[in-house]
Amino acid sequence: MTKKESTKKTPSVEHSVSDSTPIDVIDLYLDPNNPRLAGKHLSLEEQPEILRVLWQERAVNELVASIASNGYWQHEVLFATREAGKIVVIEGNRRLAAVKLLTDENIRAKVKASGVPSLSAEAKKRLKKLPVIVCSRRDVWDYIGFKHVNGPQNWDSIAKAQYIARVHNDYGISLNEIASTIGDQNNTVKRLYRGLMVLEQAEKSGVFSRDDLYGPRFSYSHLWTGLGYAGIQKFVGLTAETGFTSHPVPKSKLNNLGDLLLWLYGSKQQGKQPIIRSQNPDLRTLDEVVRTERGISSLKAGLPLDTSLKASRGDERLLKDAMWFAEWKLREAAGLVVTGYHGEPDLLSTASKVKLLSESIYTSMEEKTASSGDGKESSKRRQRAK
Repeated sequence: MTKKESTKKTPSVEHSVSDSTPIDVIDLYLDPNNPRLAGKHLSLEEQPEILRVLWQERAVNELVASIASNGYWQHEVLFATREAGKIVVIEGNRRLAAVKLLTDENIRAKVKASGVPSLSAEAKKRLKKLPVIVCSRRDVWDYIGFKHVNGPQNWDSIAKAQYIARVHNDYGISLNEIASTIGDQNNTVKRLYRGLMVLEQAEKSGVFSRDDLYGPRFSYSHLWTGLGYAGIQKFVGLTAETGFTSHPVPKSKLNNLGDLLLWLYGSKQQGKQPIIRSQNPDLRTLDEVVRTERGISSLKAGLPLDTSLKASRGDERLLKDAMWFAEWKLREAAGLVVTGYHGEPDLLSTASKVKLLSESIYTSMEEKTASSGDGKESSKRRQRAK
């Protein structure tokens, strides 16, 4: 790659319109490598299936309604490339899908698309050709990346990761250059890429399968966000600075990776639900749990996340937490006695129990302190005798 190639400017809308060529919709093919189809593994020959996924899962119905009402805006140029003797659209697949559905009843029947508005013959004629710029995928990676990864028409996180991986792995563009070009200031490009490489390594090694999710939806953000926590990184053999390769996790940590993904996504085959319900605070909790062997063992034994957290913290930490919490609540109660207590017997009885409990705790701790002190003195005497 030359310096000139690496610093070329993103194409402008005006430039795109002037360089476009009207091409028949029937000659335009949907892209099986569209990042919106992440994980579908479709081929160029499976055009109806690609269209079905876009219709059912990628809100093409919204574009169908818009184009039916307002027509196709000619400044919204499609970008396409020539592959396998076909003109494959690499930017604008949803728009192309919407036009195909609006203009072809046979296609609507194949994908079972209902609710598509009927167009007049004149309206269909206006949609027969669309403005297209034919180029290579590499020529417009920055334009597409800026638009969909960090721009106004964001893909979901797994689609972003797929695109970043393609640009980096296939086109040889560094992750730093990708981040700089699309205006990423939060290391999102690197984190998305690492998460995808970890995911693909897990699938290739057989410790995880997206087909075995316990629930209906794959929340990729759980993984790439979780890999940003130091405890989780260490658990799978990564650090903040490592893992940005095609096989980031050491072989010795692959089983740990399988455990992590089981906790994140569950397993339909094993009948295990994920322990992560929401990123906040569950990922932070998981990060703390996997920092200790007791915590890891508890999770592997199938104990709930909150129970495993207590195991990871140990009795000393739990006692401190309980004592601090008790003091805080008692201080709160003390401030409410004047205005909140009106002689109710049940509250007085509760206060009596609190007094007895606190005295019992203090007595036990005082006895342990004294016993510990006697032990230390006996040890000092033995040392002096020697």
